[in-house]
Amino acid sequence: MQRRDLLRLSLGASLFLSSVSLIGCSAETPAANYQALRDDDLPALRALIAVVLADTAASDEWVLPSLDRKLAALSPQMLKLTRQLFDVLNLPLTRGPLTGVWGAWEQASADQVTAFLQRWQNSSLDLLRMGHAALLQLLQMAWYECPQAWAACSYPGPPKI
Repeated sequence: MQRRDLLRLSLGASLFLSSVSLIGCSAETPAANYQALRDDDLPALRALIAVVLADTAASDEWVLPSLDRKLAALSPQMLKLTRQLFDVLNLPLTRGPLTGVWGAWEQASADQVTAFLQRWQNSSLDLLRMGHAALLQLLQMAWYECPQAWAACSYPGPPKI
C-alpha cells in the first residue's frame, strides 16, 4: 500500500466513523458483569461467535468474558476504534447497508452472518476488509485463550512458574 492510498483510507475511515458517531452510537456504559462490552454489542457478537467458531466447542459463556478482558486491556484509543466497529454492526442505519443483516442480530440466520463475513472479506473497501480481519482475530484470540479450547488443539496450557 502506498502512502497516498493509506492517507485516503485514513481520511475515508475518519469521515465515515465521525458521521456514525454523530448519528448516535451505543452508550459507553459496559453491560452488567462486563468491563468493556456494552449491551448493544452482545447480540452481534453472539451471532458472530456461532458462525466464526462453529467448528469448535466455543460457547458465549466462555468467549464473551475472555473477549471482554481483552478489550478492557486495550488502550483508550484502540477501545474507541473497536467500539466504533461494533457501532457499525449495531446501528440499524449502518448495519443493513454494510452487513446485509437488515433485522436484529438475534433473528439473523447463520447463512446471513456468513454472507456478511464474506461480503466484508471480499469487499473492495479496505476499511471493511480490515473490519472483517479485526472481528475474526478478536473472536479467535478470545476463544483460544480459554482453557476449554486447549484440549482440541492438544495444548497443555501455559507452563506453571
